[in-house]
Amino acid sequence: MPSVLALFAHPDDIEFRAAGTLLQLAKRGWELHYCNLANGNLGSAQMSTKETEIERRLESREAASLLGATWHRSFCNDLQIFYNDSLIRRVCALVRLTKPSILLTHPVQDYMEDHMITARLAITGAFARGIPNYRSTPQRTPVLEPLTIYHSMPHGLVDPLRKPVEPEAYVDVSGVHEQKRNALSCHRSQKHWLDLTQGPDSYLHGLDRDSLALGARSGLFPHAEAWTRHLHLGFGSETDNPLQEALGETYGLNPRFHS
Repeated sequence: MPSVLALFAHPDDIEFRAAGTLLQLAKRGWELHYCNLANGNLGSAQMSTKETEIERRLESREAASLLGATWHRSFCNDLQIFYNDSLIRRVCALVRLTKPSILLTHPVQDYMEDHMITARLAITGAFARGIPNYRSTPQRTPVLEPLTIYHSMPHGLVDPLRKPVEPEAYVDVSGVHEQKRNALSCHRSQKHWLDLTQGPDSYLHGLDRDSLALGARSGLFPHAEAWTRHLHLGFGSETDNPLQEALGETYGLNPRFHS
């Protein structure tokens, strides 16, 4: 069974950016793996950091279960995602364990460092997966199968300098949007936090807004997620595009990206 690993920074990031694509892959028999590098311990204005960590772990496990994904425990606290040897080895071990053909992660340019560094850790951890003399933590057998990394859209659909981002391709998530929304709703602790910092029900409204906006930009689908492949060097063949192969008509290329 082919495998996909969603590796993002915080609890709820997967639901915002990748849950629809995961659900579409699950329909086609793919094995789903779900990991947030940080545990979300700073994501509350009401609970202590320890209480928040516990609550958000329970919520993320519930969301992963709803998506039909295997949940993998976080590695660190919020704002402690650093590009360092320790986390690279942990990410490499996860890649070796899950053996994904597809790795979904953040874009390399986004509004916050936790997201961007997660993308860098995903790239290096995946690159090291097949190096025999590289010891992961825990140590696992190197894997040499091709892997394709796909970067999601940044939050707000613009880079940190407000420049609009053009994705390589769109995935139709119209038929699974309600499931994606329900998975995001599992993160109940975030309602108060995001209501307080971004406005009432901002997280659900933001999900709907971006999904509809990407659908409109695709010119193909009512609701969409969007992806751009990482350079193939060190990962596989230049023509590898397993997401397109798996999703068929629900995957649409962006002509503006390819022009």
